[in-house]
Amino acid sequence: MEVMIIAEAGVNHNGDIQLAKKLIDAASEARVDVVKFQTWKTELLVSKDSKMADYQIENTGIEESQYDMLKKLELSYNDFSELKAYCDTKGIIFMSTPDEEVSADFLCDLQDIFKIGSGELTNYPFLKHIGGLGKKVILSTGMGTMGEISAAINLLVKSGTKKEDITILHANTQYPTPMEDVNLKAMLSIKQELGVKVGYSDHTLGIEVPIAAVAMGASVIEKHFTLDNSLPGPDHKASLEPIELKRMVESIRNIEKAIGNGKKEASPSEKPNIEIVRKSIFAKNNIKKGDVFSDINLTTKRPGTGLNPMDWEKVIGQVATKDYSEGEML
Repeated sequence: MEVMIIAEAGVNHNGDIQLAKKLIDAASEARVDVVKFQTWKTELLVSKDSKMADYQIENTGIEESQYDMLKKLELSYNDFSELKAYCDTKGIIFMSTPDEEVSADFLCDLQDIFKIGSGELTNYPFLKHIGGLGKKVILSTGMGTMGEISAAINLLVKSGTKKEDITILHANTQYPTPMEDVNLKAMLSIKQELGVKVGYSDHTLGIEVPIAAVAMGASVIEKHFTLDNSLPGPDHKASLEPIELKRMVESIRNIEKAIGNGKKEASPSEKPNIEIVRKSIFAKNNIKKGDVFSDINLTTKRPGTGLNPMDWEKVIGQVATKDYSEGEML
């Protein structure tokens, strides 16, 4: 099954639906599977005195409340309905992460999969609500422990979501994530210990880490993207520009092909090389009929169209039934 690549537009539309449509265009051109946004009502999401994260202050150059920042980035429900319809015309899957229950209910008619952000990993009532919707769930686990992830999975399942419909994304919530904090092996630990499908939500700079995650078995990759890193906003600087997004998709698809089926055998492309590169048993010098084959009068040379050198011990000690010239294939 092909890796699902989610292009995370997030809030990089800066509250402008036309910019959001341009992000959809870029994601479609990059040939990702899904373009994802975030849906919320600010008054239901944060208190009015909630502080911005350090990376948000650094990336925006503004220190204000989370409420004020998010209010400026908020799109209306009508906007998201319009974006879903636009995605349909572009042949790309629409998805948006709800940040509270009212928005989750609104999104129910727009998507078959709910992507839940890391901040909701320990949000009991929210997870219970999402679990009761009976949709497929992709859950990010930044900042989380194995115990917290297990509890979240159990709650989703208890609330009505099938375990086989849950994919857990390993993630780190620092934007950008330092390489030494990525810990891709944790993704494998989640899969082995909790028995779920896994993927990776990436916040590093560049594209090498998500490509490595695919090589390690990720079934879903999520990556932030923007039209321009220099745009104002909290996430633009840690996002891929369109040409990088396209390169990431191409690289992931190549890695998927390269992973193969695990069966060790000559590939179709290299089979013609067998006769050219491998060797056969040859007469090292002139051999007369009746002579005994030995390590002294035999050698191996290309091409590999004659006796396999792995049969060497079977040939040694046998008697020549004809004359062989030096350099002649047996």
